[in-house]
Amino acid sequence: MQARTDALDIFSRAQAAAIHICGRSPIEPLVGIILGSGLGTFATEVHDAVAIPYADIPHFPQSTVVGHAGQLILGTIAGVPVAVLQGRVHAYEGYPLSDVVFPTRVLALLGCRSLLVTNAAGGIDPGYAPGSLVLIADHINLTGANAAVGPNERRFATRPGTAERFFDMSSAYSPALRALAIAEARRQGLDLPEGIYLAVLGPSFETPAEIRAFRSLGATLVGMSTVHEVIVARHMGLDVLGLSLVTNPAAGVTAAVIDHHDVLEIGRRAEARFTALLTALIPQIANHFSAVSS
Repeated sequence: MQARTDALDIFSRAQAAAIHICGRSPIEPLVGIILGSGLGTFATEVHDAVAIPYADIPHFPQSTVVGHAGQLILGTIAGVPVAVLQGRVHAYEGYPLSDVVFPTRVLALLGCRSLLVTNAAGGIDPGYAPGSLVLIADHINLTGANAAVGPNERRFATRPGTAERFFDMSSAYSPALRALAIAEARRQGLDLPEGIYLAVLGPSFETPAEIRAFRSLGATLVGMSTVHEVIVARHMGLDVLGLSLVTNPAAGVTAAVIDHHDVLEIGRRAEARFTALLTALIPQIANHFSAVSS
């Protein structure tokens, strides 16, 4: 019985956070965006922006990692109402998964029906140079946990038939949104390969032996985030598009030592390409949702 009470409390906390946010901005976001390490400057593209520090939002977890500003920004991009999470929290910071995915749940309660997740990743595929953008086609969860564990809270459903106990993940990353991204990258003259993102718990970077094992599983990218947000988003019925910025070759791919400061620097160098692609995609994502909903 206690477990069910806790599950209801999760919804109530998310609802309280959403009510507070609605009181700070009239924006009703259609697209939610989660910005990973070194990618936070994209938030400057938001027009008529209202920035709310996570610390001001009831029950919101606080980012502790360098490169994650820790604020929610509401406004518009290309006329589309958006909610941008400038930074995320991670399980390796000591947060339970219920906190890691709490902001994603709040985005759904705010009205977001599509989620654009981004991250900084290590390149397992030696063809990925630092600074490459890679479209996530699928993921492998090796964090040892799943954010949907626990009593099923169906009040998080965004449309009929979602928020079920058992839910399909065969198209976790929307094929339709991926097609939009590939076409837009082609228009911009960008190379945008598709890859498989493998998530580990962290915070240590992977060993060369682990990377060899991950490559044998079919992974081309490795990181410490994203998968739990995507699992919960799909549970609630949100369409997901995922983008990785390759900031370094994974361990053993080259002899280079992996450093988080290099991750942030590569993010800074790639921000123009990253920003151009996302800014062009957001109205297309919104139009796709409108067409599907009509």
